[in-house]
Amino acid sequence: MTLIQEIDYGTPASRAEKSVRLVIDGNTIEVPEGTSVMRASTEAGIKVPKLCATDMVDAFGSCRLCLVEIEGRNGTPASCTTPVSEGMVVHTQTGRLKDIRRGVMELYISDHPLDCLTCAANGDCELQDMAGAVGLRDVRYGYEGENHVRARQNGEANPRYMAKDESNPYFTYDPAKCIVCSRCVRACEEVQGTFALTIEGRGFESRVSPGMHESFMNSECVSCGACVQACPTATLQEKSVIEIGQPEHSVVTTCAYCGVGCSFKAEMRGEEVVRMVPWKDGKANRGHSCVKGRFAWGYATHQDRILNPMVREKITDPWREVSWEEAFAHVAKEMRRIQFQYGRGAIGGITSSRCTNEETFLVQKLVRAGFGNNNVDTCARVCHSPTGYGLGKAFGTSAGTQDFDSVEHTDVVIVIGANPTDGHPVFASRLKKRLRAGAKLIVIDPRRIDLVRSAHVEASHHLPLKPGTNVAVLTAMAHVIVTEGLFDEAFIRERCDWSEFEDWADFVADPANSPESTEAYTGVPAEALRGAARLFARGGNGAIYYGLGVTEHSQGSTTVMAIANLAMATGNIGRPGVGVNPLRGQNNVQGACDMGSFPHELPGYRHISGGEVRDVFEKLWGVELDAEPGLRIPNMLDAAVHGTFKGIYIQGEDILQSDPDTKHVQAGLAAMECVVVHDLFLNETANYAHVFLPGSTFLEKDGTFTNAERRINRVRKVMTPKNGMADWEVTLHLAQAMGLDWSYSHPSEIMDEIAATTPSFANVTYQLLDEKGSVQWPCNDANPEGTPVMHIDGFVRGKGKFIRTEYVATDERSGPRFPLLLTTGRILSQYNVGAQTRRTDNVAWHAEDMLEIHPHDAEQRGIRELDFVKLASRSGETALRATITERVAPGVVYTTFHHPGTQANVITTDYTDWATGCPEYKVTAVQVMPSNGPTLWQQDYQAHAEQSRRIVTEEALEPAE
Repeated sequence: MTLIQEIDYGTPASRAEKSVRLVIDGNTIEVPEGTSVMRASTEAGIKVPKLCATDMVDAFGSCRLCLVEIEGRNGTPASCTTPVSEGMVVHTQTGRLKDIRRGVMELYISDHPLDCLTCAANGDCELQDMAGAVGLRDVRYGYEGENHVRARQNGEANPRYMAKDESNPYFTYDPAKCIVCSRCVRACEEVQGTFALTIEGRGFESRVSPGMHESFMNSECVSCGACVQACPTATLQEKSVIEIGQPEHSVVTTCAYCGVGCSFKAEMRGEEVVRMVPWKDGKANRGHSCVKGRFAWGYATHQDRILNPMVREKITDPWREVSWEEAFAHVAKEMRRIQFQYGRGAIGGITSSRCTNEETFLVQKLVRAGFGNNNVDTCARVCHSPTGYGLGKAFGTSAGTQDFDSVEHTDVVIVIGANPTDGHPVFASRLKKRLRAGAKLIVIDPRRIDLVRSAHVEASHHLPLKPGTNVAVLTAMAHVIVTEGLFDEAFIRERCDWSEFEDWADFVADPANSPESTEAYTGVPAEALRGAARLFARGGNGAIYYGLGVTEHSQGSTTVMAIANLAMATGNIGRPGVGVNPLRGQNNVQGACDMGSFPHELPGYRHISGGEVRDVFEKLWGVELDAEPGLRIPNMLDAAVHGTFKGIYIQGEDILQSDPDTKHVQAGLAAMECVVVHDLFLNETANYAHVFLPGSTFLEKDGTFTNAERRINRVRKVMTPKNGMADWEVTLHLAQAMGLDWSYSHPSEIMDEIAATTPSFANVTYQLLDEKGSVQWPCNDANPEGTPVMHIDGFVRGKGKFIRTEYVATDERSGPRFPLLLTTGRILSQYNVGAQTRRTDNVAWHAEDMLEIHPHDAEQRGIRELDFVKLASRSGETALRATITERVAPGVVYTTFHHPGTQANVITTDYTDWATGCPEYKVTAVQVMPSNGPTLWQQDYQAHAEQSRRIVTEEALEPAE
């Protein structure tokens, strides 16, 4: 295995369709018009020395190493900033150029520490490489090895001295090694869009600075790693490289955090990860990353990981380590006993949105073919099932319509119920870049998220609606579009059912749906809403991106249909730059849905009652499938409390922390006789488990993830599973213990079975994925290389369907006892229930969940910044610290759910979406009051958790001699 080398072409590629021909060092080359001479040279295999240039950012032309000579032109222009032209003749190596480059390089080295032998970048330093490339052997200026921000003057401290900044947990900044190439500054601006870095000072005093004399940790830096990746020296360097050394081989894989699905090079030394570097050929991230994917992989080797199977008779007993064989036999015996005693439907399973497609497919197959029922569910239903239902009804398919590249062609964007800068930061960076280029933005959200106003980005409209009123706001926007004649009649007549449109138009045109009528209960000013609707309808290519703030409501499915109505009414479907785009939360939420993780659907979103569909699986699996839909997670818990559901296999989900109404989840789990948790750590659900099967990380397995744009990406094993086997192997052996004749030897064989049974995956193979890098389903005979943009010539269902979206207020209401509305969400540095990110240095940014409260509400209650407060609802209460902010409106409070000490879901209710059962996390009536610390419930919970995590080893069980 070798270190995968990526070619840096120096400048971004030109997108021009016209080509020009030129000659470089005697070689004739044809490139797109607008290509730089540097990139053209690189494409011809000719390396031009460079320091300030990299193809991740625009040309800058400051280092003066890349100078060339062009026949017919005076001087020596920089190749990075000089575009090619027809017939141009370029010379990159002449005596004159060699002298100039050597002189320039000499100046750089004269003010650079010459500690190459002990420098962490030795072997991966562009400055070192370029010194060799230009043949530098002597330095005539200054004192070799000294540096003007480090050197001492006559034995005294240098007044220019700058200490190394080691405040960031993941990388260091050494100003003495900075050559002021500005690559880090430009990467922060152009790639990340945070504008956290600048060049302060002038001339000899110039240096990179994160803000106004701030440390990196105290600045606006979001630790995405773009600056570190861009740095050509050891000025910005990963601490892992400093500690471990340079990697010796790498493997391309896919991040296991959010639904963006970024591709990374896992750069390794043996089986130790040195660093994760974003893969430039990754079609979802295009070489960018965020703090989680770039740096927060240390949980894979954290001491909290459980590496041996464990069993206990009662949840009050300590855990006892056992062999894999004993664990599998115990689970199989218990599950069969429960079915014999209570009936075939008394057990079920939960698939994971963090595991691979192949692993998820096996779990639902185990439930259907092994357990003999359809009691399988997933957290994907708990967050995005309204997407599947709503888009399925309107368009005929259950996923987003575009790829992420599409955002580069949009003119006006609606972001509703999503916070991309925190939840999907790499996509947010791409969105911000498009906004800086002139696209307009409409934000519909109860909070003032960062996109409303941040560096060089400001929304044209922010509609701060009252939580729970999404449907009313979107229908009011449709009212404006219809009554003002802003709809696309030609598109509607061609692509949709005109009579259904007329019926819908009559509905939305009702004065009751006007912005003036809805303002009273949505809180959105009528004129602002009208302005947003007109902008979206008239603004050109219009794209809608939404998140859990849309789906996790009692009217989640209705809201999704309202979004689809808006897109069809304005003709914004079926081409780049438009579409309806759900931002999936976890890395494989889309895949978990695709793989048949719902109790009523087989893989490919086909209802279990369909005889022809069941027949496909029955013939392949050699079993008869139950035609009746099974139980969802809440139904399983209800049945457990009632005594009819007794066993469950949970792969990679922490339902006690992530599902609503924590006390109900506790009661259901406590009532079961065999709870099997398959995970990396003893999570909160494991407090009620009888068997623990240790899981494997994404670094330890092969498989695929499907991201929010339907992109199927390869996951590749970079290290041996520390627990002894990948998750798919655990499910395989469990199935075999239950008597199933399964014989997979590699996940590629599971994908072959998926392709054979699931039409949208029909042509997907590992060979194709390795050749293409990734593909987007549907990938079949009609679309052999995948489908980046859906519904180009027509909708999957035929004609697009307009659906009336009557606003029905949630049953969860605020009142005298609970006057505030709580909504929940995520923060950049943490992920979902925090099981992974809490076991990394990301806790430096977010060590606990905080309650955001408006200054007016805080003052009324006598609450000061960082005070402990009690947060109470009709379901329960918890305590946490408060932070006072105007990001939330009066009457609204907000918190995250990343830390089990808070257990935010003890507050949320059991109200659900009317169509899918998706929980209503986003609207909970609450009261907030000062508190002295954790509630009694939190104290009892913590005590139970500590008792439940006791482990007794085999040595401890042996009698003393």
